[in-house]
Amino acid sequence: MHFKWKYDPPTSNNIQQAKELGEKLNINPILAGLLIKRGITTESAAKRFFRPQLADLINPFLMKDMDVAVDRLNDAMGRKERIMVYGDYDVDGCTAVALVYKFLQQFYSNIEYYIPSRYDEGYGVSKKGIDYAKENDVKLIIILDCGIKAIEEIGYAKSIGIDFIICDHHVPDEEIPPAVAILNPKRTDDTYPFKQLSGCGVGFKFMQAFAKNNGIPFSRLIPLLDFCAVSIAADLVPVVDENRILAFHGLKQLNQNPSVGLKSIIDICGLSGREISMSDIIFKIGPRINASGRMENGKESVELLVEKDFSMALEEARRIDEYNEQRKDIDKQMTEEANQIVAKLESQEHHSSIVLYDEHWKKGVVGIVASRLTEMYFRPTVVLTRDGDFATGSARSVMGFDIYSAIKHCRDILINFGGHTYAAGLTLKWEDIHEFCNRFHNYVEEHIEPEQTEAYLDIDAEIDFKDISKRLHNDLKRFSPFGPGNTKPVFCTKGVYDYGTSKVVGRFQEHIKLELVDSNSSTVVNGIAFGQSASARYIKSKRSFDIAYTIENNVFKRNQVQLQIEDIRPAESETSIGEDSKQR
Repeated sequence: MHFKWKYDPPTSNNIQQAKELGEKLNINPILAGLLIKRGITTESAAKRFFRPQLADLINPFLMKDMDVAVDRLNDAMGRKERIMVYGDYDVDGCTAVALVYKFLQQFYSNIEYYIPSRYDEGYGVSKKGIDYAKENDVKLIIILDCGIKAIEEIGYAKSIGIDFIICDHHVPDEEIPPAVAILNPKRTDDTYPFKQLSGCGVGFKFMQAFAKNNGIPFSRLIPLLDFCAVSIAADLVPVVDENRILAFHGLKQLNQNPSVGLKSIIDICGLSGREISMSDIIFKIGPRINASGRMENGKESVELLVEKDFSMALEEARRIDEYNEQRKDIDKQMTEEANQIVAKLESQEHHSSIVLYDEHWKKGVVGIVASRLTEMYFRPTVVLTRDGDFATGSARSVMGFDIYSAIKHCRDILINFGGHTYAAGLTLKWEDIHEFCNRFHNYVEEHIEPEQTEAYLDIDAEIDFKDISKRLHNDLKRFSPFGPGNTKPVFCTKGVYDYGTSKVVGRFQEHIKLELVDSNSSTVVNGIAFGQSASARYIKSKRSFDIAYTIENNVFKRNQVQLQIEDIRPAESETSIGEDSKQR
């Protein structure tokens, strides 16, 4: 893998500005410089950034159709109509359904939830789901994290007397479904100030509006914010503005008083007693919630999330954990097979994108494989499998490239598609795969920038080991929650040396446990470099090298700071920080 380091050293004006802001905030000027890079240049803006306030959440009634949606929900309750809360089978959809169902259930009992089967019904609104609703006398369906393209299905529901309220965040088409209300900040006719809510976030805004309209205290919504944090982290939406407020307070809820279902997952993950971060959600909590939808039916995840009895929840969490273990095995096998195909294609012709298909691959895992290939090869990737006469699959993108637009370009040969900039799903006839491959490859080739297919590492600041203190680390924590739009700061230190005690570790000797010193102090700093054992020989050669890293808590020694090394390369005397790329 090739990495290029990108670093813009601060100007003298930047340094002075950071010094002044740091003095006002009583923080290290290094961190004040990070704030300025994020566009936060005043004391008041910094205080809002460090202490997000629920009072600063946007008025939900600024979202188009919100008043209509609340009126229809009030009418349904007044008439004692049966309500169904319907959602996608991924983390965002399941948390959205759990949030809306749990909140409304406190005030209304004639309500149920529904998650379609990935294998029997596919993504989004299904005729089977609508027929089930009709059989059970449902008059109103609140659909979450999908529905924005279900024109035919929602038209069918309307013809048999079922109304829809859509709560979605995916990009709409020019034509929208005939729903009673469509809550989606990405609507071209919606002036809602924040466009990047998760599907669960849109559901939360709906419940916020319902509560406001009915005189229900906002405090009744706070216990549900942990669902918002999980959806924001897992769906990789930008952690800025309103999402930052929801994620900040949602993490607080998750750490202090999580819902019974999430508490059981935390226990199963081995996260009890630790401060849970957005990374923990992405790598541990989220995959388990996703696992039931990938392997069986996502409804099991919602059952867990709305469970009130902890012993029952723990039993359900163990079952979902088993699904996750099965998913890992299938994921590993499919990724290995996909890699072998890519290797053969690479020997024949270079493309700026990857499209792979195999009729035996599991539908529920193709999205993960697409993500892994994107991370490995730094190219927009589509992975497809067979479903009868159709090919269905998932697409993932690299930073800055809009994969939704690339797929939309092929829409005339697609049965269905949807998504956003970095992730999408699609269905087409199996016989049209070759045509899709050619068109998709050509579109990417014409629109992608060369640097988007290279592995860049953005360096936020260059520091010495003497700058790394407990206080710096504690102040750095105030920048969380981290995610797209507010990534964890990456630092670099040049000219470091092995203290003499660094060693290769891990089951397959694939990691390096480091003890390092730099040339400007005698401070010894601990670090871990995952998957970088190829650099061990150079490190032990007693030559100097440069490192790029994030600053973390040492999991095993809680009061100790540890560097998580992102990249290791020969010292700057041999290469230039702005131009170097190296094989790792």
